[in-house]
Amino acid sequence: MISDPEGTVLAMFVAFCRIGACFMVLPGFSSARIPVMVRLLSAATISFAILPVMWDTIYPRVSGGGYAYIHLILGETLIGTMYGLIPRLYVIGLQFAGSAMSMSIGFSAPGTPDVIEDTAENQLTNMISFGGLLLLFMFDFHHVVIRALIDSYGLMPLGGVPDTQKMLITLTDTLGATFMLMLRLASPFIIFGLMFNFSIGMINKLAPQIPIYFISTPYLLMGGLFLLYFSIAAMIRQFAENFLTVFQG
Repeated sequence: MISDPEGTVLAMFVAFCRIGACFMVLPGFSSARIPVMVRLLSAATISFAILPVMWDTIYPRVSGGGYAYIHLILGETLIGTMYGLIPRLYVIGLQFAGSAMSMSIGFSAPGTPDVIEDTAENQLTNMISFGGLLLLFMFDFHHVVIRALIDSYGLMPLGGVPDTQKMLITLTDTLGATFMLMLRLASPFIIFGLMFNFSIGMINKLAPQIPIYFISTPYLLMGGLFLLYFSIAAMIRQFAENFLTVFQG
């Protein structure tokens, strides 16, 4: 029998604020293709599963209740959201790289519903972003996030004031590292597009009577898809392997 039902419920909700907030924005778990109720129940289930492990840390801080409990809710939600935004920004970076690659190789097909979100993306970006997220799940990236959430109770103790400056610095560093990695992954396609268009421009100067840009588009697309065929496996593998570097950096 539970000796303090009120304190137990308060502790459960505080645990949900940090852990649930993270999973509500985590890539894959926060997908628009998953119903909201399923996302909510999944976040609550994970929160309740972790609560016994962190019981001695959480319960003494909430057993008294009072106005300080509202401060706990706001702080825990902010911390959990920050931990979820780090991998989310990383996955969004892959979508950015896919869009840059599509434009570089002239793949300008009309946008279709995204596999993960409810936005419109072309088929190439959909394939790359879905493949990268699938490989992250195969590498159990969500286990790394859960481990980081448990360790965060030591780095950001319950009841303390979250350091928003450090949070912004962390998110900024994540964006910087993600941008450099995605630029490196998309660089072969960007260089190929620049070299091809520069060559076509020179040819057009030599023969201005020929509509060379209309003729060159199929060759640009064929060369880009040929390059994608040989590089997509290495590109997705590097994306998944560098997740720990960005997340724990």
